[in-house]
Amino acid sequence: MKVVELIQDIEDILETAGGFPLTGKVMVDPDEIRDLLKEIKHELPEEIQQAQWIKNERQRILDEAKTEYDRLISAANEKAEQLVATDDITLRAKKRADEIMRITEENVRELKLGTFEYIDDILYTFQDKISAINELYVQRMFGEMTDLFEKMNETIASNRDEIKELSYRAESELK
Repeated sequence: MKVVELIQDIEDILETAGGFPLTGKVMVDPDEIRDLLKEIKHELPEEIQQAQWIKNERQRILDEAKTEYDRLISAANEKAEQLVATDDITLRAKKRADEIMRITEENVRELKLGTFEYIDDILYTFQDKISAINELYVQRMFGEMTDLFEKMNETIASNRDEIKELSYRAESELK
C-alpha cells in the first residue's frame, strides 16, 4: 500500500535527521515532509474508490436478488394459473403456490440477509484497516511531529532567554 510506504518514509526521515547538540532535538526539511504528506493525500482517493466499489457491488447484489425474486414470483404465478383447470386442481395449486411463495420469500430474505452480512464484513474489514493505518501511522506521526515542534519551540525560547541574560550582563558591565 503506497500510503503506508509514504508514512514509513516520513518515519525514516525523522529517525535519520540531524540533531541539535545537547538537546536531543532533530532538524528536518519541512518541504520534504510536506511533499510526502501531499503524496499521502493523493493516494487516499484510491482507498475511497475501493469503498465506492463496495457500495456499488452491494447495490448490484441487491438488484440481482430483486430480479431473482421477481422471476420466482412470476414463475409461481404462471404455475398457479396453469393448475386452475378444476376445483380440486385449483385448491392444490393454490396450496402449492402459497408454499412456493413462502419458500421464495424466505429464500429472498436469506439472500438479502446474506448479502448484507457479506457487505458488512467487507466494510468492517475496510474500516478496521483504515483505523489501523490511522492509529499506527498518522496519529503517531502527527504526535511525534507535535512533540518535535514543541521541543524546538522550548529550545528556541530557552536560547532567547539565555541571549537576553547575556545581553543584560553585557549591558550592566558596560555601565
